[in-house]
Amino acid sequence: MDHTALLDRIDVAGSLDLLSRMVQHKSYSRTDGEKQLATFMAERMREIGLEAELAPFGSDGRVNAVGRWKGTGGGKSVLFNGHVDTNPVTEGWTVDPWAGKVDDRFIYGIGVSNMKAGDAAYFCAVKTLIDAGVKLRGDVILTYVVGELQGGVGTYSLVEQGLRADYFINSEPTDLKAMTMHAAAFMFIIELVGNTRHLSKREEAVDAIAAACDLIPRLNAMKFSGARSPAHEQINRVHVGVVHGALGRELHEWRTPQVADFVRIKGSGRYAPGQTEAGAIADIRRELDALQARFRGLKAEIMSEDRAGVPTMPPFEVAPESPIVKAINNAYRAVRGEAQPTGPVAPSCFYGTDAGHLYAYGCMEGIVCGPGGRYNTMPDERVDIPDFLDMIRIYILTILEICG
Repeated sequence: MDHTALLDRIDVAGSLDLLSRMVQHKSYSRTDGEKQLATFMAERMREIGLEAELAPFGSDGRVNAVGRWKGTGGGKSVLFNGHVDTNPVTEGWTVDPWAGKVDDRFIYGIGVSNMKAGDAAYFCAVKTLIDAGVKLRGDVILTYVVGELQGGVGTYSLVEQGLRADYFINSEPTDLKAMTMHAAAFMFIIELVGNTRHLSKREEAVDAIAAACDLIPRLNAMKFSGARSPAHEQINRVHVGVVHGALGRELHEWRTPQVADFVRIKGSGRYAPGQTEAGAIADIRRELDALQARFRGLKAEIMSEDRAGVPTMPPFEVAPESPIVKAINNAYRAVRGEAQPTGPVAPSCFYGTDAGHLYAYGCMEGIVCGPGGRYNTMPDERVDIPDFLDMIRIYILTILEICG
């Protein structure tokens, strides 16, 4: 069967129905809902003939769903990876976030972009191949993990349990672009201690709020030292997301005539492969030293936020010449008739994804490429139906090229 005929066999209605049913699972992270959706996916994998199991981890009953389509032997294997846990529903929705609504343009729902459309796409790709009677030499492994929003604990556990493949595809939403590099994330806390005076003697004070106002734009514009290339430096970023300033560490707010002598800042940073959190913190420390020189008498300290029990997602990178990158590039061109955007593509390059665990701890080559993104983490979260269907087609052709 030629590729055109194979791609024409995609069950469009069935694919949209599966994704709609996935959205209807309220799979908030760290709830029974994520376990129920993992169980649902294990059942669907068994229905199409995969060897499927629920892989438990931790002490609180969490499970990942893992399915394997065994090849005949002699081919390369590929592992698909996606999470089933979602962010919470926010204000501003105009459609039911749990209905899995489908209209003539989109499919809607919380988590449909991040990242149930990607999860459904690789299932539907495998189902299409199986229904067409295709036989592969290499294995295809489908994983549906929980706890991505706790630093990727689900995928990390699968790596610890020894799950490996020759290549992987992580289906986080990239709007079908091929992301070959993304940053690692870290959180930090900065405390600024000034010296208060009454506003009548403001000139004698060391104003912690004024120092924070000077510092924050400099932090948000930072790049870190030691980048391997301009492309690596491109995915450096700092963002301050929380600022509290008032009097004393207890942040008393009732005495506004006094100059604030304490500010606590919380932020997040992104660094590239080859850079480190320690190096990034040292770069921020140098910025704080310069701040202290500008605001005489100010004391500035920085510390990493305590993330005990939660892994930090490492950075991810793959060579553009890797067979998995070439395979997905070729598939994209065959489906869309144009070159696939490839590289540290923004804004996805600032994500943290489970690809970091598969790359850093699993020592596998892979790519991040999935449907959705432009309507991600917003009210009326949705995915373009043509993008979802094209992702199925691209995954089909990629599987054929890698697995034989």
